[in-house]
Amino acid sequence: FRVSKVNEDFTSRMLKIIADCDNAKKLKQFAENAKTQQNVEVEGAARRRLYSVLPSEAPGTLEYDVWQSVHALEDILTQERGKTTRLARTRQKIGRDKEKQTVADLVTKSATDGFRMLVDRNLIELTFEAVALRHPKDFNAEVKDIAVKRLTEIGFNVGSIID
Repeated sequence: FRVSKVNEDFTSRMLKIIADCDNAKKLKQFAENAKTQQNVEVEGAARRRLYSVLPSEAPGTLEYDVWQSVHALEDILTQERGKTTRLARTRQKIGRDKEKQTVADLVTKSATDGFRMLVDRNLIELTFEAVALRHPKDFNAEVKDIAVKRLTEIGFNVGSIID
């Protein structure tokens, strides 16, 4: 009993620290330490917070949401491969076509590996499909319909995104 109480207190303290942390380097360290300690809750919170502080764009914008997704996928790939991995083609496409067109193009294709990777890690809100639905004025009906269909097929409640 006592050990679990200590773990609960530690987890609770760490979650509060993470919620207020804006330092990407510290957040990465918190995530790695939590992974070593097999504290899934703290690791997940640290990684989600990390993805939210990495974009340089203003929170709430389409651009911010796109870069949050890119950073998340790059982190997942880096963890899996054991070396820094960048989404070079996605970054190039964003550089060429901008965030809005990149999201539209990728959503209207078959589900991407990135989509599946985010879904598998319960980061559905970071998929480009979810991004498109959070920014409905930026996308046409086809993009939004495909996004709704794809997210609904995996059992995601799109009502949590669409008002």
